[in-house]
Amino acid sequence: MVRTWIIRVNLTQRRLPPPSSYAELAATTNFSFMRGASHPYELVKQAHDLNLAAIGIADRNSLAGVVRAHTQAKELGFKLIIGSRLVFSDGTPDILAYPQDRAAYGRLCRLLTIGNRRAEKGDCILVLDDLLDLASGLQLIVMPPRPDINTIRPTLNRLLNQKLWIAASFPYRGDDHRHVKRLTTLSNVSRVPLIAVGDVLYHTHQRRALQDVLTCIREHTTLDAAGFHLEANAERHLKAPAEMARLFRRLPGAIEETIRFSDQCKFSLDELRYEYPEETCEGYATPQDALIAFTEEGANIRYPNGIPLKVRAALNHELNLIASLNYAPYFLTVYDIVRFARGRGILCQGRGSAANSAVCYCLHVTEVDPNQIDLLFERFVSAERKEPPDIDVDFEHERREEVIQYIYNRYGRHRAGLAATVICYRGRSAIRDVGKAFGLSEDTISALSGTLSGWTSSAPVADQVRRIGLDPTDKRLALALRLADELGDFPRHLSQHVGGFVMTRGRLDEVIPISNAAMEDRTVVEWDKDDLNALGILKVDVLALGMLSCIRKALHMLEHHYGLTPTLAAIPKEETEVYNMLCRADSVGVFQVESRAQMSMLPRLKPRQFYDLVIEVAIVRPGPIQGGMVHPYLRRRQGKEPIVFPKAELEAVLGKTLGVPLFQEQAMRIAIVAAGFTASEADRLRRAMATFRRMGTINSFEEKFIKGMIERGYEPDFAERCFKQIQGFGDYGFPESHAASFALLVYYSSWIKCHYPDVFAAALLNSQPMGFYAPAQIVRDAQEHGVELHPIDVNHSRWNNRLEKIKSSSWPGLTRPPSA
Repeated sequence: MVRTWIIRVNLTQRRLPPPSSYAELAATTNFSFMRGASHPYELVKQAHDLNLAAIGIADRNSLAGVVRAHTQAKELGFKLIIGSRLVFSDGTPDILAYPQDRAAYGRLCRLLTIGNRRAEKGDCILVLDDLLDLASGLQLIVMPPRPDINTIRPTLNRLLNQKLWIAASFPYRGDDHRHVKRLTTLSNVSRVPLIAVGDVLYHTHQRRALQDVLTCIREHTTLDAAGFHLEANAERHLKAPAEMARLFRRLPGAIEETIRFSDQCKFSLDELRYEYPEETCEGYATPQDALIAFTEEGANIRYPNGIPLKVRAALNHELNLIASLNYAPYFLTVYDIVRFARGRGILCQGRGSAANSAVCYCLHVTEVDPNQIDLLFERFVSAERKEPPDIDVDFEHERREEVIQYIYNRYGRHRAGLAATVICYRGRSAIRDVGKAFGLSEDTISALSGTLSGWTSSAPVADQVRRIGLDPTDKRLALALRLADELGDFPRHLSQHVGGFVMTRGRLDEVIPISNAAMEDRTVVEWDKDDLNALGILKVDVLALGMLSCIRKALHMLEHHYGLTPTLAAIPKEETEVYNMLCRADSVGVFQVESRAQMSMLPRLKPRQFYDLVIEVAIVRPGPIQGGMVHPYLRRRQGKEPIVFPKAELEAVLGKTLGVPLFQEQAMRIAIVAAGFTASEADRLRRAMATFRRMGTINSFEEKFIKGMIERGYEPDFAERCFKQIQGFGDYGFPESHAASFALLVYYSSWIKCHYPDVFAAALLNSQPMGFYAPAQIVRDAQEHGVELHPIDVNHSRWNNRLEKIKSSSWPGLTRPPSA
């Protein structure tokens, strides 16, 4: 008789290794485009919640996502290790590179820049020799390929003099223990220690499905056909220290090695110190001395009859504040760029919050006279905020490239580069790419995409799906919609900013990796404007504006055909005829007031002075419109409604706009004065109101804002309308200083159109494409203003439209040249 023994194991009494400290050193974010399936902040937050000792962010040949991880880590008080996963083109296995200190970080940036600059945009070509040249201070983890780990032997031999580890992982592929055993043998022979990694692609296992979709997008295939391109399971997520200790229970030293590794990585992005270029001192002892001298020189030109007391007081205040914050080199850098442009006859004008500055006006960076309009310098530079100024300068769109190449030549490619822009998935692009991965038909994808507006990041909801005749409960479709919604706001790729330049005293390529842009002769850093702001790195926005090209061409024609002085300063101010034309909504082609909405507003607003144009520019925007502020303002302006202030404290904030908030600055002041926000909270609100920012950021302030106003005695309706205005600024809204800068161009273009419609039409046609109107509409408008036009003639016509001198009875006593 055979006796059978049954052994019952009590799993609840099974002894597991005690939890151990562990640092994850191989985390990939979604800035490894189409590979990582979690945002940097999600990985840092999950690592913190799992009680990891630290997390190392290492994206493929990139540092693009590290600032966002750094910001989250600082908020949580969690240790972040900055690094990159180096992917080579010469057969070398992937290597994780982590700098120990600031100098090593600079070498890592230079290494990535070398690979980026020898490749086309979006690619990086590195070989092992590049790493060997710049490996000092870097801690390296070799990621052995499967199944043949012997291929890494040559790499180990060449790197033996470096601080080197071999990565070991348990991805549940069926041969994990055999693979680790081979790694152990290799480690013993080469005397390179093993280190535990999770080789993480997402923060939680629920993102595995999205990672599969990203893989299909990258490989241009479908989920049905992807096969071995997809991960075998959902194990490439962050794991708790106890779970990693269990996995590596037979290799405990590998876990402990992660702590030794992370303890030696002491570099933080907080160590980056932005240093301004100093070439612009031009012989003066200090940048501040140079700034004072150039400001005084410009002030004497601006005010030949003497500097007004109001302006003198503003200059003294601003210069003292600039000196205390050490911002003089930044102002000199902008001044140098503007001086170059003006020296080449390129029209330019600063805008945005810089228009609050009397110093910028005297340096000829901006054109808003502080003696004529009251603006707040602290909106531009504030000792309390301790954040760098941001000067935006518009240049003629046809000649901006001259300015850009001047900056590159002046500072060198290693010291200057354009900021990046992170192109993210929106609802339409997400549903298109996810739909293709799921194998949905083109008709279905087009129908789903058509239900969404251009700026939403969300996927279609069930009701929208039903309206186009599809079943939202279908399993495949429902999963595709859920993943498309998850994919919203994921980065797709890096592009170049419209004109934000970063310039440094030392090597920029030791602060941020630099890469080639798609455009010829352009180079771009890896961080966008929000990343730069987070680290206090200044940029200058070198922007393009078509109306400046148009005005410059018009000034040239006025000089050539009419003998007028070809400068904006020579244009007479505050002419009644110009305002009469605008009151009639005769504004086809006029800067900023040519849209149908603006034309509808002009006869109701009836502008009669410059500040009316400031209001006109700002009022037809989502902020005032969504906040329901437009009609109350118009009724008060027309005398149909009394000008009242909900409380006396708001009169100083809303006095210029008749008690109705219209500008970003007013929304911020209301938050402080009426809603009880601190200066810090108001500054965060200002950041949330940034142009084209997602509404979700702004909505986080809603409860505190409305509740604060009600508690201080304001009517709920007024509080809600104020916040609706702020929500509108989340999509698009103007600060007062920005509107004032644009209002100047409104007046200049209106003056030319009013007095010289022939010049205006010809210049506008020669500056296309720009504005709302097709050339045929511009031609028709010119004819309606009495301009004689000649047809195209192969014997006489040139590339550009031009003026011809002919006798015309329409202009008695004048030889008037209408457009040809």
